[in-house]
Amino acid sequence: MKDIKIGLTGWGDHHTLYEQGYSPSNKLESYAAHFPIVELDSSFYAIPPQRNLEKWVRETPASFEFIVKAYQGMTGHQRGEISYDSKKEMFQAFTNTFLPLKKEGKLAMVLCQFPPWFDCQKKHVDYLRYARQELIDFEVALEFRHQSWYQESLRESTLEYMRNDEWIHSICDEPQVGERSVPFVPVNTSDEKAFIRLHGRNKAAWNKPVTGEAWREVRYLYDYSKAEIDSLARQVNSISGNVKKTYIVFNNNSGGHAADNAKSLISNLHITYNDLAPRQLNLFDE
Repeated sequence: MKDIKIGLTGWGDHHTLYEQGYSPSNKLESYAAHFPIVELDSSFYAIPPQRNLEKWVRETPASFEFIVKAYQGMTGHQRGEISYDSKKEMFQAFTNTFLPLKKEGKLAMVLCQFPPWFDCQKKHVDYLRYARQELIDFEVALEFRHQSWYQESLRESTLEYMRNDEWIHSICDEPQVGERSVPFVPVNTSDEKAFIRLHGRNKAAWNKPVTGEAWREVRYLYDYSKAEIDSLARQVNSISGNVKKTYIVFNNNSGGHAADNAKSLISNLHITYNDLAPRQLNLFDE
């Protein structure tokens, strides 16, 4: 039996999951009644205090796992000064915070997603090596947003580098609109874990703001069709065939489609999760 875990990025924005009468303070507990994993995206903006992690551990089943997105200063997104005196201190703070989650058995992996301007050149390869060494205590996924890493002359070298430095290849489904898009490359670089991130296919909003709307509100505005879910299911079956565990997250959150798309994929793959959190009862139901 293949071990395939499907979930979403974040747990706060998926209104279709939360039954009438829920408390805003227990959204994660409600989320964990539907999915066995979640991508923690708040860690991208700030390394959370330990009390937050302790709370999240309490609110989720023992088998529930977090995919933790690396802090923005670690992947070069942050503009201006980082909130630490040195990169060494920054990486150490991240490690100190998330090692307890690993020891609890609830850390699936750390995700390092590099920005669209992080292209394939020597200084960036050197930084990848540095970052991987700083995160040596973790299993780490690597996601690019610049097409140069996958151009025909470099693709195999990129994947081989990931294997050698023990990165989990983040396999992305996203709009194909030029150098700031990466192709869907269904290749595992780890024998232990595969990772697939589904961003949607909204070409119009991927690289630049849409007039009159906030960029982040439309970039991930996409609803996968039944035919697309069917195609993704075939890809998942192929990718998961030679790896112990496969993790899949839907990131098309802008229009609230991610949860329903994820459930459609779960159904298509005939997956049943038996260790989810109990559903909360609405006391006002007849």
